[in-house]
Amino acid sequence: MDDVFIGSEALAKGVLTRGQLRWNFRPIFPDVYMHAEATPSLPQRAFGAWLWSGRRAVIGGLAAAALHNARWISDSEDVEVLWSNSHPPRGIVARNARIESDEIVDVAGLPITTPERTALDIARHHPRDIAVARLDPLASATGITTRAVQSLVARYEGTRHWWRAVESLSLMDGGSHTPYETMVRLELIDSGLPAPRTQFTVTDGEAFAVLAMGYEAPKVAVEFDSVTPEFVQRQGWTIVRASHAYNKYAIAYLVRAAVIEAGWRYY
Repeated sequence: MDDVFIGSEALAKGVLTRGQLRWNFRPIFPDVYMHAEATPSLPQRAFGAWLWSGRRAVIGGLAAAALHNARWISDSEDVEVLWSNSHPPRGIVARNARIESDEIVDVAGLPITTPERTALDIARHHPRDIAVARLDPLASATGITTRAVQSLVARYEGTRHWWRAVESLSLMDGGSHTPYETMVRLELIDSGLPAPRTQFTVTDGEAFAVLAMGYEAPKVAVEFDSVTPEFVQRQGWTIVRASHAYNKYAIAYLVRAAVIEAGWRYY
C-alpha cells in the first residue's frame, strides 16, 4: 500500500516537494495522502487510518472484515480502529477498547483484529440484522463459527453492548452467500421456524444438487436464482423460488405453508 503515505515524511525525505504534494496528491486523513485521481479502497483507507494513528492503532470492525476477505462491504464504510483518541477525523471511528495480544494478527503489514475478535466487535456494535448480514460473509471467508468466538464472548462479558453480541453471534451462518440470503434466513427464524440448514447436498444416488437453505424433514427448500435439477423435485422436495417472491415476508409465508402442508411439526 505504498500509494498511501504520510505527507510530512515524504517532504522530510525529499521524495516530494510541497508543490508536488499539493497539486498531485490529496489528503484522505490529516497528513495522510494518496494520488489526487485515485479512489481509495477500504483496505487503503484502513492503512491510512493506521498511518494517521502514528502506526499505533489496531484495525477492527468492517475494515478488518474486508481485510479478512469478507464480501459485501462498501469502500465507503468508516474505518474502525482500536486506539484511544477522542477526536478522530471524518471517516475514522476510534474505540478506546481493551484488546489482548492473541486477538491481533498481521495482514498485509497491518495489525488487525483476528476473525474471532472482528466478529465479536461487529456483533456488539451493530443492530442484530445488520450485524448478522456482516457476520455471515466473514464466516464464509474465514470459516469461523459461533463456538469459536465463545471464549471471547466470555472474556468480554459485561462490556458495552455485550448482550447484543450473544444473539447476533448465535445466528451467524457462513452458508448465507449474500445479504439477501441472510435476511431471508433471519425472517424464517423470526416467523417461528427453526434455523434452516444452508448449502446442503441432495442426491438421488447418481446426481448431486446443493440447495441454498431449507429443511430436510419436510423437504422444503429456498433457492436463489439457481436452477434446481429435476430429480430434486421428483424426490418430493418443494422449492420456494426467492427470486419470484416479492420480499422476505412472502418467502417466509410460502415456506411455512409448504412445511405445514408436508405435515412437519417443528414446535
